[in-house]
Amino acid sequence: MTERIVLAYSGGLDTSVAIGWIAEATGAEVIAVAVDVGQGGESLETIRQRALGCGAVEAYVADAREEFATDYCMPALKANALYMDAYPLVSALSRPVIVKHLVAAAREFGATTVSHGCTGKGNDQVRFEVGIQTLGPDLKCIAPVRDLALTRDKAIAFAEEKGLPIETTKKNPFSIDQNVWGRAVETGFLEDIWNGPTKDVYDYTASPEFPPAVDEVTISFREGVPVAIDGHAVTPLQAIEELNRRAGAQGIGRIDIVEDRLVGIKSREIYEAPGAMALIAAHRELENVTIEREQARFKKTVDQRWTELVYDGQWFSPLKRSLDTFVDDTQKYVTGDIRMDLHGGRATVTGRRSDVALYDFNLATYDSGDTFDQSMARGFIEIFGLSSKVASSRDQRAGA
Repeated sequence: MTERIVLAYSGGLDTSVAIGWIAEATGAEVIAVAVDVGQGGESLETIRQRALGCGAVEAYVADAREEFATDYCMPALKANALYMDAYPLVSALSRPVIVKHLVAAAREFGATTVSHGCTGKGNDQVRFEVGIQTLGPDLKCIAPVRDLALTRDKAIAFAEEKGLPIETTKKNPFSIDQNVWGRAVETGFLEDIWNGPTKDVYDYTASPEFPPAVDEVTISFREGVPVAIDGHAVTPLQAIEELNRRAGAQGIGRIDIVEDRLVGIKSREIYEAPGAMALIAAHRELENVTIEREQARFKKTVDQRWTELVYDGQWFSPLKRSLDTFVDDTQKYVTGDIRMDLHGGRATVTGRRSDVALYDFNLATYDSGDTFDQSMARGFIEIFGLSSKVASSRDQRAGA
């Protein structure tokens, strides 16, 4: 029986050429797998037909937008996931859902190997291959660009020689990856980290310099997940999409960062994530209102480790699964409404309300009706500072 290889297929030049390139280099049949995570562009059926036209023996397509939003973006929101305090894991989050469908296709079509289009320099090769090895330990992995020397020049020449149904002349100066959670842009003149981004870099966001009028929005959460916007019920996907539009129109969610890649190099990246950044800002503030102090302090440590694991391609790891349990437990009371002003590149919280808030007006107020017993403060301070006081006395006796 002829060996079969499943290929993660985007519909672009490199992966279209990879179908025939892999077949010639290995003698295997290629099954193309396209997964829609909200990247926009062509329909799945158009991409499917192109894969078949480029020589795939089967083409598996999956609309994973709801799955991606609910099962991958929402856990990231609960963890306030921002790598290096800035990047909301746009690409890192999409890789495990793609991997899940790649492995499912390999099982369905009897493939022994899974292929992806990553280079040997990026994070995604690790995310794909670690995920594939975890879900399908018996499966092998290959990467045509990295393992079979498929350069862009060779890809164009191969496509023209074979008459493949793919545009080969137009070259975007940037490398772009996008989904419903955001958009990542790199390479080209951006590799000089002194160069500022130009207007053509952006697509999800309008310029924040001349914004429209303030857009006031109220986001309702239930156990850490957005369930309504301005009183209208939404699914996680709808919440992200609506805030992508509204926050994007205000230029919110532009990120320019020199990032520590998993492979050990620093890379300059431009991200746009208007919906993600607005939701994370709202979610963080609701946590401030509803999560107990010590739990909240510890959660920051957990959030950071969770984020690093997902960035590093460890979505399916035991530690990440254990941290999920902790994060989910903290969300029990993260229920309520956050009002925000979206304007000029900023999402500013202006109001908070929750039936399960830990904020107690009568304890917090300085006006009449104050229920806080201030007479307790003196003794509390004495005990709280006692260990430092004793240590300081010793230092002074020792002449330190």
